[in-house]
Amino acid sequence: MNFILDSVSSRIVPAIRSSDFMTSKQKLTGKTIAFDLDGTLVDTAPDLIAALNHAMQNANHPTTPDHIVRDKIGHGAKALIIAAHDYHDLTQDQLEIEKLLQVFLQYYSQNSTKISKPFVGAIDCLEKLKNSGAKLTICTNKSEALTLPILHKLNMTDYFDGIFCADKVPAKKPDPAHIFAAIAPTKPKNSLMIGDSNTDLLAAKAASVDCFLLEHGYSEQKVCQLGATKVFSGFVQLTPEIFNWFS
Repeated sequence: MNFILDSVSSRIVPAIRSSDFMTSKQKLTGKTIAFDLDGTLVDTAPDLIAALNHAMQNANHPTTPDHIVRDKIGHGAKALIIAAHDYHDLTQDQLEIEKLLQVFLQYYSQNSTKISKPFVGAIDCLEKLKNSGAKLTICTNKSEALTLPILHKLNMTDYFDGIFCADKVPAKKPDPAHIFAAIAPTKPKNSLMIGDSNTDLLAAKAASVDCFLLEHGYSEQKVCQLGATKVFSGFVQLTPEIFNWFS
């Protein structure tokens, strides 16, 4: 550290560096942070479960308790339908499951934000990161047709520099190609993946990108046991740690 003579007090004080004047807009310049959507940024479970039960009732099947399917959301709509069949000991006829899937998707596309909302602190986190110069992207295994309406209706679209959905990348998570697409052209060491499941973690690890996981999402395993770089209960704890991580 360099020192100079303060002409007013005649004391030796640390010299002020130009970097000390760094604005908040510059703090995360050159950094890319990719976010998973379902279970990470937005609690989409209520509307997904409603779509599942709509499809099941449409076929004269009983509804399914939330806790039976919630942690399977990361595996896609078909996995929810199969889980519901398992729970009710229903025959898993593939033709019927495909029909139910179409009913599910049609209903969900029209009702994806009736109950779904951002997790507490998510919007504040995005605003702080964006205002500090970070490049923010979405890295989701949801299709673009289902992702864009949710972001639009929840007024979240403008926070993101790129939206990388499963049907718009060479391969979806846990393939690292999904991560590489979401962070490009930023190098892995200057990037971060924020998710809620092992799928996010495996993709990030394969891409040599550090991964922070949130415990409020849809993981079949305890998030703290997956081996993520860091684990947080929510955005209140996560947001300052992102800044600390890159400092």
